[in-house]
Amino acid sequence: MTTAGSQAAHRRFVIALGGNAIIPVGQKGTYEEQLAITRATMDQVARLAKAGHQIVMTHGNGPVVGNIVLRNDAGQALHGIPPMPMFVAGADSQGGLGYMLQQALHNALLDHGVDLPVATVVTQVLVDEEDPAFARPSKPIGPFYDEVQAKALEKENGWTVVKDAGRGWRRVVPSPMPREVVEWEAIRTLVGAGVLTIATGGGGVPVRRDAAGHLHGVDAVIDKDRASDLLGRLIGADVLVIITQVDKVFARFGQEDQEALDVLKTDRAAAMLAAGEFPAGSMGPKIEAALSFLAGGGTEVVITSPEFLLAAVEGRAGTRIVPA
Repeated sequence: MTTAGSQAAHRRFVIALGGNAIIPVGQKGTYEEQLAITRATMDQVARLAKAGHQIVMTHGNGPVVGNIVLRNDAGQALHGIPPMPMFVAGADSQGGLGYMLQQALHNALLDHGVDLPVATVVTQVLVDEEDPAFARPSKPIGPFYDEVQAKALEKENGWTVVKDAGRGWRRVVPSPMPREVVEWEAIRTLVGAGVLTIATGGGGVPVRRDAAGHLHGVDAVIDKDRASDLLGRLIGADVLVIITQVDKVFARFGQEDQEALDVLKTDRAAAMLAAGEFPAGSMGPKIEAALSFLAGGGTEVVITSPEFLLAAVEGRAGTRIVPA
């Protein structure tokens, strides 16, 4: 069996698994579907761990937390069960998805003869109550609807709904900027001790801090890529890997002359972002997180889809974003 001390840890990774990479468009989102995708991804993570890398896994929760909120609403309507606040739904998603990732990674490590511990940390992330995002909901959660369904739900529930990257209509909620990962020191300690750690799920549970220093939940959803960037900088990660639904970043995406980018330097990425090539509800936050991570001392950012994780980290797939 390979142990934590038998190989040198070469690089420290933060691997951010997108919520829509766990439940792709067109799937029902059953546990079995989620687990099948997760197992394939965790097999690649196990191979990275076997090579001696330190790894923190983060994950989105967009479809999942939306489904939890819908179950809350159904439970209230059918059985009179008091619904929990959205921040509790976020914590619930950290537990459920963390369990699935943790178990799948444990099993993959076992299959590869790697004896390393895996732990999930329910993570809180501090936000600013004065963040303008609270006045402009923008973060998609829950399933996709057609326009008629979406407008009916908007009217019935007081939601804000928008078109989501041409894939349908979704509910959007406030997405404030992450200011502090409350448990970052604990996460850094775990990683330094050789624990493969799952943290900052769904961008973390949004919290505010009162004058006495006490923490309180806030109804919002933090973008997981921005939170992953922040966590990566705090724990001194070398590489940020962003797993999404596309294999690579494209210039002029969706146009006849779209260009798949193998390597994207930060100066070009910043110019494309400023020109509006990366939409706010899609690739935009990923590019912003990449630029922030690299400006904060990271060496590279990799963006790809779940099936190409290992190949992308090895430079054989995906898009590498590097300093200019």
